[in-house]
Amino acid sequence: MSQVVRPDADGLRRAVEILRADSVVAFPTETVYGLGAHAFSEKAVAEIYRLKNRPTWNPLIVHVADVAAARELTDEWPGRADELAARFWPGPLTLVVRRAAHLPGIGASNDTVAVRVPAHPVALDLLRASGLPLAAPSANRSEGISPTTAGHVVRSLPDVPLVLDGGTCSWGIESTVLDVTGDVPRLLRPGALGLRVLRDASGPIALPESETEDGVARPSPGMSRRHYAPRARAILCKDVRDVDRSGLAWPIATLVYEGTDGTEVLSADPREYAADLYAALHRLDDAGVATILVQEPPQTEDWLAVRDRLSRAAA
Repeated sequence: MSQVVRPDADGLRRAVEILRADSVVAFPTETVYGLGAHAFSEKAVAEIYRLKNRPTWNPLIVHVADVAAARELTDEWPGRADELAARFWPGPLTLVVRRAAHLPGIGASNDTVAVRVPAHPVALDLLRASGLPLAAPSANRSEGISPTTAGHVVRSLPDVPLVLDGGTCSWGIESTVLDVTGDVPRLLRPGALGLRVLRDASGPIALPESETEDGVARPSPGMSRRHYAPRARAILCKDVRDVDRSGLAWPIATLVYEGTDGTEVLSADPREYAADLYAALHRLDDAGVATILVQEPPQTEDWLAVRDRLSRAAA
């Protein structure tokens, strides 16, 4: 079983020893818990893919301690990346840039690398103490619900050697991924940082034109058809009260937002809803629910990341 430890001096020391031995450690970020390993160690990265049962075509995000460390991973650091990093790092924004030629690809079969500086004190302490760039996808089995507590990690990945317990993740949803290799930034994955605030900083942003088929190379994680999914069957519906339940597996639960009665009632504010979404899905799974009827969120840009997660969970 995983050892869950406090992120004090001893816990960080043990975590660094494991990372430098080319193994993995789970640690908190402001978005979700990550399964961290030395990003440019073939053995360590392979352990991430093995534990998560993650498809090899699904790339990883590299976490670093500061902008200087991010620049070292690139052949080209565009001015727009500087502007966005200055505004949003540390924080829940991942930038896809041209990878330095001497570095191996981190699951992406092209010349790019996805990188970010997390805004959680434990993540930053670990990055500084280890001196390593850490590849860190969410610390859960592939396609499953991302973890926002140390307990979620242990239940999904009991074989992780060490989990640094930094409490509940504040954002509760993955980072926004933006490709800045072209003339116009391109959204690859909607996430915690909203498009409106990004446009205020960068100008126009190109949106995805089509879905990326599974098995096809991609520059960012979070683009698979099915992802972030509970064990229960999730069904999106305009009004959970109108669904014919006769052919559905029981027990049935409902996930709604304020204004409607349900098993789980989340905030009508998109950021607050996102922060509680994965925890609510974990609770429903832990309760043994077989079907979750999910009230569709509003069709507005502020809800884009939530709609993305729910549509993939229900795929």
